[in-house]
Amino acid sequence: MKHSRYKIARNFLLFWTLFIGIGALAGSSGMLLDPTGKAMGMDTMLPYFQVLPLSNYLYQNYIFPGIALLIVNGITNITASILLILKKKSGIVLGGIFGITLMLWICIQFVIFPFNFMSTSYFIFGFCQAITGYMTWIFYKQETFSFHIEDYLGIQTESSHLVVYFSRMGYVKKQAYILASQKKAQIYEIKAKELTEGTLGFWWCGRFGMHRWPMKIEELNINLEKFQHVTICTPIWVFSLASPVREFCVQAKGKIKEVDYVLVHHTRGNYDSVIEEMDQLLELKHTSILNIQCHTGQYRKL
Repeated sequence: MKHSRYKIARNFLLFWTLFIGIGALAGSSGMLLDPTGKAMGMDTMLPYFQVLPLSNYLYQNYIFPGIALLIVNGITNITASILLILKKKSGIVLGGIFGITLMLWICIQFVIFPFNFMSTSYFIFGFCQAITGYMTWIFYKQETFSFHIEDYLGIQTESSHLVVYFSRMGYVKKQAYILASQKKAQIYEIKAKELTEGTLGFWWCGRFGMHRWPMKIEELNINLEKFQHVTICTPIWVFSLASPVREFCVQAKGKIKEVDYVLVHHTRGNYDSVIEEMDQLLELKHTSILNIQCHTGQYRKL
C-alpha cells in the first residue's frame, strides 16, 4: 500500500502543536500561580523586561507575560492540534503559522535576554513547526489533486494528432487530457520502469534529473509514424527534461513528422535548453511551445 506523506507530515505537525501548546500552558500557569517567578527560578530575569515598552505597568511581575504566553503560544497551538485531530485544513495552515509566531516570540527574547540554550532551542522548534506545516500543506494538496478522465470527451482512439505525456503527480496528465480533448487527438502515456512515485520516487527522479540521465521506459506500443503531428507534454526535473521523456525522444527519433512541446513546471522559466535538447534528440524543429507553471494543481500559462 502506498504510504501517505500527508498523513505522516500531519502527525509530525500534530506533535509540534501539542509540544509547544502544552509547554506554553505549563509555563503560563507557573507564571500566573507565582507572579514573582521565584518558584520557577525566573525572578532574576524580570529586570531584562524593563527595556520593553510600558515596562512600568506590564513587566513588574509575570502576570502579563503569563497571559501573553498563554494566548500567543498556548491556546493557539492547542486549537491547531484539535483542528488537526479533526482533520481540518485550517489546522494545517494554523499549525504552520503558529510555528512562525513562536519564532517571532523568541526573537523578542533574543533582544532582551543574553544568549541562552532555551531560547535558541525554542526558535529551532518554531522553525521545525513552520517547515512541517508547509510540507503538510503541500502533501495535502498533492494527494487531494484529482481529475476525471471521463470529463474529456474529445479524446479519440483514431486521429492524425497524438498527445504524448509522462506524469509523476498527475499535473502533466491533466494538461495532456485537456489538450487531447481540445484537439480531438489520440493520447499516449510514457511509463517509466524506475521508481517514480512517493517520497523515494521524488528523490530517485531528482537523481536522474540532476545528472541528465535517460530513464528506462516501457516498450513503445504505438506507431508514431502514422501521426501527422505529435504533442509531447513533459514535466521539468531539476531544471532539465524529465528522464522518461528524454528516453522517449531517443526512441522516437526519425519517427515523428511534426512536433510541439508542453512544459509543466513550478517556476516561471522558459527552459530554452530543454526545448533545444528535445529538438536535437528528435532531429526536428518544434512548431510551438506552451509553458505552464503549476503549483500543486493550480495552472498558469506563461
